[in-house]
Amino acid sequence: MRRNWTEDELLIALGLYCKLPFGKFHQHTPLIQQAAEQMDRTPSSVAMKLSNLASLDPVITESGRRGLPSASALDKKMWGEFSSNATHWMPIIEERLDQLLGTPPASMDRKDTKDKATDYSAEDVTTTSTRRKGQNLFREAVLSAYNSRCCLTGVAEPRLLIASHIKPWSADATNRLNPHNGLCLSALVDRAFDKGLITFSEDYRLVISPLLSSQRNNEHIHETFYKRKGEQLALPEKFTPNQDFLAWHREKIFLL
Repeated sequence: MRRNWTEDELLIALGLYCKLPFGKFHQHTPLIQQAAEQMDRTPSSVAMKLSNLASLDPVITESGRRGLPSASALDKKMWGEFSSNATHWMPIIEERLDQLLGTPPASMDRKDTKDKATDYSAEDVTTTSTRRKGQNLFREAVLSAYNSRCCLTGVAEPRLLIASHIKPWSADATNRLNPHNGLCLSALVDRAFDKGLITFSEDYRLVISPLLSSQRNNEHIHETFYKRKGEQLALPEKFTPNQDFLAWHREKIFLL
């Protein structure tokens, strides 16, 4: 007999949606198999639910890809709540995944750890443990969206990749864990973006600050940045960077 999905199970599905690239939404993916076993569901049913969620994701549908169109009313409700307030839901979803899969909290990016130490205001009363859980799932969501490749250079070594905030953690509390506020960048590119030496235009093309010009003859700087000036970054499969956040970065962070 077919069993309806509960809200708690949909939290798991949303977590898997964040963690996995679109191309892994199938029953043979080990993480889907592991979650299905713990949920007492078949891997195909879990994969189908991810495809239902994909049908609600405008980034997926506008690209010409298709999920399964049989999303339920509860699917739509949970997707809407998650999309409108990811910062609230990310720690909850990650905690639920940890409970289900028995996985210990993963380590954060060093940059993310640095942000925790320096960027919190006195008004921020969120616990450290909640930050870490949410930050880890944010990283996984951003990296999976870009298939674990720097969207500028194509670097694909996870240990060199940062889930870089477009609007810094301290600048926008409501979007700290919003995957649309993230870019997958290699460490050097992340640092340049963070310090305003580069930004991206409305059509996602690389813009370089004049303040970096003194280094343009440096071979590494030339290969990483100047050779790519005006090129469009590789767009993600999901969680496209928010245009308003990029506009804010160009206005508030980019150095002219």
